[in-house]
Amino acid sequence: MNLSGLERSDSIIVTERSDKFKDECGVVAVHTHAEASTLAYLGLHQLQHRGQESAGIVSSDGGRLHMHKAMGEVAEIFTEDVLAKLPGAIAIGHTRYSTTGDSAVLNAQPIMVDCNKGMIALAHNGNLVNANEIRSRLEAQGSIFQTTSDTEVIVHLIAQSKEQTLPEAVCDALRRIEGAFSLVIMTRDRVFAVRDPRGFRPLSMGRIHNGGGSERDTIVFASETCAFDLIGAQYERDVKPGEMVIVGPEGVSSRFFAAEMKQSSCIFEHVYFSRPDSTVFGRPVQQSREAMGRQLARESGVAADIVVPVPDSGVTAALGYAAEAGIPFRFGLIRNHYVGRTFIEPEQRVRDFGVKLKLNPVRSLLVGKRVILIDDSIIRGTTSRKIVRLVRDAGAKEVHMRISCPPTVSPCYYGVDTPSKNQLIAANKTMDQIRDYVGADSLAYLSLEGLREACGEGEKTSYCTSCYTGVYPTEFIPLETLIPPPVQIKKN
Repeated sequence: MNLSGLERSDSIIVTERSDKFKDECGVVAVHTHAEASTLAYLGLHQLQHRGQESAGIVSSDGGRLHMHKAMGEVAEIFTEDVLAKLPGAIAIGHTRYSTTGDSAVLNAQPIMVDCNKGMIALAHNGNLVNANEIRSRLEAQGSIFQTTSDTEVIVHLIAQSKEQTLPEAVCDALRRIEGAFSLVIMTRDRVFAVRDPRGFRPLSMGRIHNGGGSERDTIVFASETCAFDLIGAQYERDVKPGEMVIVGPEGVSSRFFAAEMKQSSCIFEHVYFSRPDSTVFGRPVQQSREAMGRQLARESGVAADIVVPVPDSGVTAALGYAAEAGIPFRFGLIRNHYVGRTFIEPEQRVRDFGVKLKLNPVRSLLVGKRVILIDDSIIRGTTSRKIVRLVRDAGAKEVHMRISCPPTVSPCYYGVDTPSKNQLIAANKTMDQIRDYVGADSLAYLSLEGLREACGEGEKTSYCTSCYTGVYPTEFIPLETLIPPPVQIKKN
């Protein structure tokens, strides 16, 4: 194997698989700004944590739509030369982690089409639970799909709608789909921002004040408000569940395309997905995570010397835990932020090599200490087991693991890539068995009631907690996701 011109027969290349729920996607939209595509790029950079497989931007110069999308991360894809080829005052963007469809450039978004409703570009965060059913019907009627993404179903429904105007056609299409969808759609002169009637995924609206005179304010949309901070936009409000906001030459207008439903916003946005510096579903994420840690300390306190977060996802909850318990907070694990997607491991295998690449213990803080280790979740348990072992090997006297959410017992079908139920450790092992598997002296999760309270349920929203309960808010769930796949038997 030749690596950078060197023969490395003593090493192999491996890929570390993360034992976390995978982030869904991130979307941005910009209307009326001389550097719309650059602002969209900067917004996507702030949303990079929501998807690292591919990214794309479509811009409009008032006459044509211009698109660029590719595999990779935002800063790699959008160079100065690329952005110069995306002219115009309107742009939408997307950063993707695939929840449906292959991880390939053909599925990168936005999706752009020229149809009987004109040129349309669309970017989607979420997952349609009835996409396969609709796609099969459309293909039987002669539709030809270019991608394997569920997002393309929406484009076909818009194009085939008998409604004469684009806003009516979009509303008609949205009433036919079910599941989670936060969308930004653009034409030559308009941007549409849409959330599904249950409000599964976040989508916020902001404004850049361009001063007096004839220059209009810039209206922006993003999956998280942290995108607004970098581009100088002020958060105004969330797009409401079932709402379609339209920004065009005549200004901003709003309409509702569906009847009001019980709100089911994804509580895992507060647990893990969203950045702590964002406000989602009308509530600061930092506030929710600190409250989770405080409640976790009240529910499952244990005698210890230090509180150590699993970086970066466990940091904010650990701050709350330490403050409530009166135990010192310490960064006993240091994260390497520069680990690529693949790396070279010596052929003489090193135990827990992948975790050691990403995390390194601070032995002087851990040796002889009773450690409370805080993380946001345990999915398969494989990574937690390695981290506990890492802390023990660094000299910790005791390791007590505390998780700032309830046990994850069911997959998500609303825009999160989750393992099947038979791969979720909490769905298949008792609490004692999980504790023994990860190697902790004790293990405790935050209660569901504690999580709901920490996230402020009832103040501004109600949450979907199906990954903790197995109770789903939509009537339809794809049958193939409810049963484990058949075992493949190899013949000799």
